[in-house]
Amino acid sequence: MAVGAAAVAVQGLHVRRGGRPVLRGLSFAVAAGSVTGLLGPSGCGKTTLMRAIVGVQKVEGGWVEVLGAAAGSPPLRARVGYVTQAPSVYRDLTVRENLRYFARVLGAPHERIGAAIGTVALEGQAEQVVSSLSGGQSARVSLATALLGEPDLLVLDEPTVGLDPVLRRDLWGAFRDLAAAGTTLLVSSHVMEEAEHCDELLLMRDGDLLATESPASLRARTGQEQLDQAFLALIEEREA
Repeated sequence: MAVGAAAVAVQGLHVRRGGRPVLRGLSFAVAAGSVTGLLGPSGCGKTTLMRAIVGVQKVEGGWVEVLGAAAGSPPLRARVGYVTQAPSVYRDLTVRENLRYFARVLGAPHERIGAAIGTVALEGQAEQVVSSLSGGQSARVSLATALLGEPDLLVLDEPTVGLDPVLRRDLWGAFRDLAAAGTTLLVSSHVMEEAEHCDELLLMRDGDLLATESPASLRARTGQEQLDQAFLALIEEREA
């Protein structure tokens, strides 16, 4: 898929959970080879949207297309990487053992194991059991497993939560490198300062999409230099 084409296309997406609307008719596209930030406060529907994109969320209306196929289609399983907020690895195995196992499941070459460990900066913890790691380190093990298959689309739910500023900076650098190599990234966060690292932003509140635009465009439209203030300006505009 050419850079600039839509890696993800969403039209009129409605999701209801527990009898209440969670996503209210969302429509947008994510360009291939981009880093797109999905930002908004906790509880606004970010995780539900990501679940719909990877095809594990029941939807009430609308459609989601990923890499030219319906979300969740079998051919996408090897092309889409998904990292949840909760670490999805075996706590009684070491970092390297986890990656060896998932590499076999994915059919990934052995050399991808060391490369993935290096990308998430866990070389010093490679032989440690995951249960002995910090929460942030465990989250990075999950990210490393998602990188093993070199996915075309990488969906990351709050990947930098609990990380110190240096590791957060390094991870965003790794995300930019992946995008430069052609991977499309959709990265969620409730911290507006993360928006600085993104090509495009999807700004959510209460199940609605407030804006789909670049950080520069958002600044220009709201007249606010700080992106958190720009986000507040959008909310005030909507509620006026």
